[in-house]
Order: sequence, then C-alpha cells, then structure tokens
Amino acid sequence: MAESAKAMAPRLLLALTLWVGCSPCCGREGAATQPRVRCWASRYPIAVDCCWTLPPAPHPTRPTSFIATYRLGVAAQRESWPCLQPTPEATTCTVPDIQMFSIVPYVLNVTAVHPWGVSSSFVPFVPEHIIKPDPPEGVRLSPLPGQRLWVQWEPPQSWPFPEIFLLKYWLRYKRHGSARFRLVGPIEATSFILRAVRPHARYCIQVAAQDFTDYGESSDWSLPTTTSVTLGK
Repeated sequence: MAESAKAMAPRLLLALTLWVGCSPCCGREGAATQPRVRCWASRYPIAVDCCWTLPPAPHPTRPTSFIATYRLGVAAQRESWPCLQPTPEATTCTVPDIQMFSIVPYVLNVTAVHPWGVSSSFVPFVPEHIIKPDPPEGVRLSPLPGQRLWVQWEPPQSWPFPEIFLLKYWLRYKRHGSARFRLVGPIEATSFILRAVRPHARYCIQVAAQDFTDYGESSDWSLPTTTSVTLGK
C-alpha cells in the first residue's frame, strides 16, 4: 500500500500543479503579492508546518491578514479545515492530524487579505515527501585511546517518536585548517567512532538526520562542534 501511494502521488501532484497554474489571477496587484508558501514535516507524523512570505506592499495602510485552510484531495468540493495560526496576521500555520501514506495529496490554501483585495496561493503536498527533520542535538566529542574520537548525539526533540519512526544519520568532519569535510554515513546509531585521527589535532564535526526509509530530505547540519581538548597519542 505504501509503495502504491508513493508511486501515484507524483502524478496527482503534477495534475494539481497544472490545474493551479491555469487558475485565473486576481488582477495585477493580486498576482504580484500572492503568498509564497513552503511546507515541511519536521514533526512527522504529528503535524506539517507551513510558512509564507509576501513581497513588501508599496504603500501599506494596514497589516495584511491571512486565512489558511487545507483539504485532503484536489476536488474543490472536499471539506476544508483551518490550518492553525497563532494570529490572523501570522505567516505560519500548522496542519495537525496527518493521514499517513494517503494516495491523494493535501492542498493548502493561503489567502492574503490586502487593503485593496485578496490573493491566494494553493500548495499541494504529500506529507511523506516533505519530511525534513530538525538537526540532531547535543553533539559531543570524547577522545579515546588509540587515536580515536567518539562522537555522540541525540535525535532532534521535535521528532516525536524516534523509536518507531527511525532516523539515520550522516556525519561530516574536518581538521582545523582543512578546506574540505569528509562524509560518513548512513549511520543507524546515535554515536560513531572516528578512527586514525591525527594526534594533537582539533576536529570540527557536524551531524545531520534523515528519515530511515529515505522519504523527504535530510536535515540541515547541526551546529559545528569541536574537540575541547587536543588528541594525544
């Protein structure tokens, strides 16, 4: 079932994109100020988070507000629900209660209410295709005997069920003064031992997370972590 959904979703997204592209615009001003929307699932399968931006208005008279709704499926007659916003002026919203492995995409509708009118953007997405975990946390380094370095980290706290929805990891490292990183992975644990590191060297290390089944994309790299002591022989 999951493989069938994964195969059918791209065709549905293509059809929806063509349909949205043919939709009439709401005037020159409206077309120029349509929200630019991005959605990602860093809290899969709990929720999908979305945000949007607008080009600055030439002569703003009052703040622009937004109405964000979503539905499951392309058909206009399908029921819509509010995408949860903290305030009407907020440029973020949350789609809760995700249906996993749906064979039809979600459609997010963000309508900007300007002083001169309204403009809308429709964004289709399949939750599994936009998975992007937050970076791993708590990266720490420990020198070991024999010119080895033990790297440990924790899954991102925003990832709800790391024991069920597994993550895999990528590690990149370089010596201070080196121009290029070396890449290691995928790693299925939350630690890794780097071997044959140079004595008396300092290393910069970062870790990224990715859904174990290769859905979506990998996280951004964690903040750089460096050895707190130089490595001895």
